[in-house]
Amino acid sequence: MSKRTATKPSYFVYVIELKPDLLSNKRIAQANPGYLYQPDRPLLYVGMTGRTPEIRYEQHKAGYKASRYSRQNCIALRRDLFEHLGPMTRDEAIEMEVSYAKQLRSQGYAVWQN
Repeated sequence: MSKRTATKPSYFVYVIELKPDLLSNKRIAQANPGYLYQPDRPLLYVGMTGRTPEIRYEQHKAGYKASRYSRQNCIALRRDLFEHLGPMTRDEAIEMEVSYAKQLRSQGYAVWQN
């Protein structure tokens, strides 16, 4: 990867709403310790991509490089929760994916993030 590619703001953090049935999954419960999940909030998946969020969402639904939780459990791409983040460099997206998942948890969402 060239330096130019690594610093070009062409990566995105995206959010997918997942089926609420997954909330009973032990690994998802363990991924959300210390946060008070609010039942009126959906379960979310937070990821990052070098493609558009729309293309990456379709890939999740098709099972391509998809988390086992997102593969069969996608409800919708939640643009309202990530559009404000805009494109960023790869390094920024790596950091933002983790910090944004934490931020959403602090707002009462249950979040799965790899």
